Amino acid sequence: MIIWCIANQKGGVGKTTTAITLAGLLSMKNRKVLLIDTDPHASLTSYLGYDTNSINSSLFELFQLKNFNPKKISSTIIKTNIIGIDIIPGHISLATLDRAMGNKGGIGLILKKTLSTLNEYYDYVMIDCPPIFSIMMVNALVASDRILVPVQTEFLAMKGLEYMLHTLEIITKTCRKSFKITIVPTMYDKRTLASFQTLNELKKVYIRKVWNFAIPIDTKFRDASVRNLPISHCYPSSRGVLAYKELLLYLERLNLNE
Repeated sequence: MIIWCIANQKGGVGKTTTAITLAGLLSMKNRKVLLIDTDPHASLTSYLGYDTNSINSSLFELFQLKNFNPKKISSTIIKTNIIGIDIIPGHISLATLDRAMGNKGGIGLILKKTLSTLNEYYDYVMIDCPPIFSIMMVNALVASDRILVPVQTEFLAMKGLEYMLHTLEIITKTCRKSFKITIVPTMYDKRTLASFQTLNELKKVYIRKVWNFAIPIDTKFRDASVRNLPISHCYPSSRGVLAYKELLLYLERLNLNE
């Protein structure tokens, strides 16, 4: 099972879009994918059409478990309407974990323990992170094989990237775990000088970490979200899908070479 975490401490950079689009493309290749929504705002859960006030259980319930076994964990998993994709939904109650359980020993390993029991059930796991440093982000980072950091191709987003990489350095020292990082330029608009210059700066400064291409601006992403579907399932020939296909091929090659 391959676990990818999509994280950035800046909002609006394409984290949820990246998670759902990669999941959609993998499901079309007959891969079994588990989505995990660690954001209290539950954007990924809402994207798929779920009302977080109506679901019976969420990721929050996992943090109340004392014994981690597939039966208990499966009660938090929802089978979506998309073949091959399940989700552990997010919920606003996740926002209380830092205050209620922040000093509890081993709190940063809950997600890792959970996923270790699901290894035989899924090929890939996509963890969508909140845009703030929290227990949920720590759990997601520690549990992951690779960190995908979407970065909007504008100069202000570069500062958010610096914060994110600094956070990873801190966790590396604390948890003694080295992270495999892939920076994913997003929302690229070839018509603007700002996008062009930012993409070039990313490639120059982070040459060993950045994907060499970019996800373009595409209104079909918004249209797909209205339909509660990955863009690959409703607009398969769109620019956005073609770009994410290239990203997925790149990530798969990285996995093979590691």
